[in-house]
Amino acid sequence: MDVLLDIWQRMTTPHAALAPLTAWLTVAGAALIVLVPPVWRLARHAITIVHEGGHGVVAVLCGRRLGGIRLHSDTSGLTVSRGRPSGAGMVFTLLAGYPAAGLLGLGAAWLLSRGYDIGLLWALLAALALLLVQIRNWFGLWSVAVTAAVVFGVSWFGSAQVQGVFALLVTAFLLFGALRTSLELQQSRSRRAGSSSDADQLARLTHIPGIFWVGVFLAVQLICVALSARLLGFV
Repeated sequence: MDVLLDIWQRMTTPHAALAPLTAWLTVAGAALIVLVPPVWRLARHAITIVHEGGHGVVAVLCGRRLGGIRLHSDTSGLTVSRGRPSGAGMVFTLLAGYPAAGLLGLGAAWLLSRGYDIGLLWALLAALALLLVQIRNWFGLWSVAVTAAVVFGVSWFGSAQVQGVFALLVTAFLLFGALRTSLELQQSRSRRAGSSSDADQLARLTHIPGIFWVGVFLAVQLICVALSARLLGFV
């Protein structure tokens, strides 16, 4: 009980905002993670976790039965849900993946704007724990477990400064990483026809070209970046 009370106190105690220079350097660090290819190839697994989690959450909300989630070493993933193969539920489920990281980043920015760095980290831990029970392959289990271990380590053992920097780094990484995955999606689509990407599956379901759906993904992500920058005082 004492541990739970300690966690609750940590989660609900606002932290002071980072110094402006520290905040800008942290955001620059997140941008480098997304822009430097070797680092991005490793960090992209975290975006895949959020992407597949987005599919899973919306599938359940739409009344579909979640069959499990797989995460692969090439940073791809697969979320299996059962229900009608067409209709609004399937459309919303497919729509959810690419915007998920941007929307999560926006939610994280809202929490950070109110000083809840630890609240954000523990919310991420709770989400990872819920996701873990839906993972259906060993690499996926390892990937989610390692991610959760890093978040837990910072939230429990890190100083207030380290926690604040890490929380902002995660937030900015989600926002920038979401944008890069959509740009990569379009590059991949332009190289091969008949793709099974979310955008192309949406195109087949709705008879609206895949490029339109890529545009929707990017629009949502750009709005999330703009709103997050405003919440955090960068603009």
